[in-house]
Amino acid sequence: MKPVITIEYCPKCGWMLRAAYMAQELLTTFSDDLQGVLLQPSEVSGRYTIRVNDEELFDRKEAGRFPEIKELKQLVRDKVSPEKSLGHSDKK
Repeated sequence: MKPVITIEYCPKCGWMLRAAYMAQELLTTFSDDLQGVLLQPSEVSGRYTIRVNDEELFDRKEAGRFPEIKELKQLVRDKVSPEKSLGHSDKK
């Protein structure tokens, strides 16, 4: 079974568009590697976390910022398809 990415976001903070953009980017990059991306409105104010299945990849509060899309793709790749090349997103 392919993994599912969950993006849990605070709807009161207006972060749904950011979550949808990140979901689109992940689905485009990992179309063959993912079961899907779930956008989950959080009941906790200020929450923005990204998980692969039940494993947390990124937490906005811990990091003190949102992930860059390049960084997020690398984190997801490392978990779901380590051998996959991300092209320009792999360059430092």
